[in-house]
Amino acid sequence: MRREVRAVLHILVGAAVLHISLFSELYLRYVRRGLRPYLIASGVLLVVVGLVGAGVAARELLRPGHRGDADDGHGHGHGAPRTAWLLLLPVLAIYLLQPRALGAFTAQHSDNTAVKPAEAAGDFAPLPTTDPVSMRLADFDSRALWDSSGSLKGHRIRLTGFATPGPGDGTWDLARLTISCCAADASSSKVVIHGTDAPPEGTWVEVTGEWQPDGQNGQDGAVPALTATLVRRIAEPENPYE
Repeated sequence: MRREVRAVLHILVGAAVLHISLFSELYLRYVRRGLRPYLIASGVLLVVVGLVGAGVAARELLRPGHRGDADDGHGHGHGAPRTAWLLLLPVLAIYLLQPRALGAFTAQHSDNTAVKPAEAAGDFAPLPTTDPVSMRLADFDSRALWDSSGSLKGHRIRLTGFATPGPGDGTWDLARLTISCCAADASSSKVVIHGTDAPPEGTWVEVTGEWQPDGQNGQDGAVPALTATLVRRIAEPENPYE
């Protein structure tokens, strides 16, 4: 690949990384917030490497006797392979398409990933005295399935997530995705919602209600339930993942 082509690709890819991590919050659709400094550093490095390469290429082009493409001694120049420009497709996708974060489709086709926490059953910290109690979906799932003391009883709980279709029995699922590093390792948390009509699939909502025990405590993969008293539509959070 010619030096000037490499330089252009480095600059464009680096600029795209900086666009989603330094000048916007788009990177949260792909990776955890804690990785932002590494993305910014990578973007800066790519741009610097590209600028240095562009400077070297410019000096070569202006050098007396420069003949353009490198020659192999037999009169055959070697230009950049056309496939190299395919590297621009991810850059164009970021600028023009801005792929959305994973959402309802992923959650609908994934099992609930609530698993037994490290602490022994019954050792969960007391819930706040606020009413309602705002919780992460993953934390609600963990308590509903593994807290033998039933600490959720008597509390109104507020959960935030997006709507996904239920099993067709008049209920629907509230879901949220959690990532450890990036969107590729996303896992889903789900809560079955009773007592209210389902919003359109993928709609972000804030649901307030009371825990509905279903006799599934202590089972990996079971889906906890909530009887809703209030469902309020909201905008998609800046960080769609928990």
